[in-house]
Amino acid sequence: MNRVKLKLLYVFLCLSGMMLSILPVRAEESSYMPPHLIQSVSEQDIYEGLVALGLLECPVLEVPDCEKAYENVRNCVVRVNMGNAYGSGIVWQLTEDAVIVATNEHVLEYWDDSTGFLYFPQGYYANARILGVSKEYDVGFLIADRDNFSYEELQKLQYACAEEAVYDKLKPGDAMFCVGSGAEVGTTEYHEGTMEDAWYYVDIFENDMLYGYGFAKAGMSGGGTFDGYGHLIGMISGGTQRNETASVPLPSIMAAYEEITGEAAT
Repeated sequence: MNRVKLKLLYVFLCLSGMMLSILPVRAEESSYMPPHLIQSVSEQDIYEGLVALGLLECPVLEVPDCEKAYENVRNCVVRVNMGNAYGSGIVWQLTEDAVIVATNEHVLEYWDDSTGFLYFPQGYYANARILGVSKEYDVGFLIADRDNFSYEELQKLQYACAEEAVYDKLKPGDAMFCVGSGAEVGTTEYHEGTMEDAWYYVDIFENDMLYGYGFAKAGMSGGGTFDGYGHLIGMISGGTQRNETASVPLPSIMAAYEEITGEAAT
């Protein structure tokens, strides 16, 4: 069969709607080569794919174990540095263009866009600016532009797993733990405790808070409170010498994000 006849046959089969596998046909003096279908994938493509598929979310356990869960979430808690003062933050969302970090409004009272910076457990430093502060809750958000990182670095970041349905099922006595920045750059505070009340009114915050027994100290404000599986359930806001802790409830953090951005947390 010559090339003209082969071409006519191929057109006819396509028009007839028949689904056939077309095998390479060898001519007497030349061979058929299929087109190149494999294209190179860039680091940007990989990162954006990981974000789109939700693969940079911190994993959660099937059985509660605070120590194991801590290893899964420790990289989503960052240091918020403000000159001589510091606090903590939670990687809240990763987008194609930016890294969004949640922290306390009272931490951001000391923040200056020109001098403040974020330190990530992976060893990265990044400039950031205030995205917004809630009028109702002790919550604010910082945004670090993607240009602060290489795409290879972005692929190593993780954001907290935050599910409101999980919060609704919390009950007194549930295991929880708090994670915040340590006194030295690159160190982390980790303390286990128990949840006592998911909606306990605390006068100093003028809001219902996640109340429990554990430990929190200066510098941990803005860090994460997690359940035994590794779900984010709150943001550390205060502690007492009687080992009581108060955290902004996850639903309030979500409401603050929607208040500031006009977008529901995902």
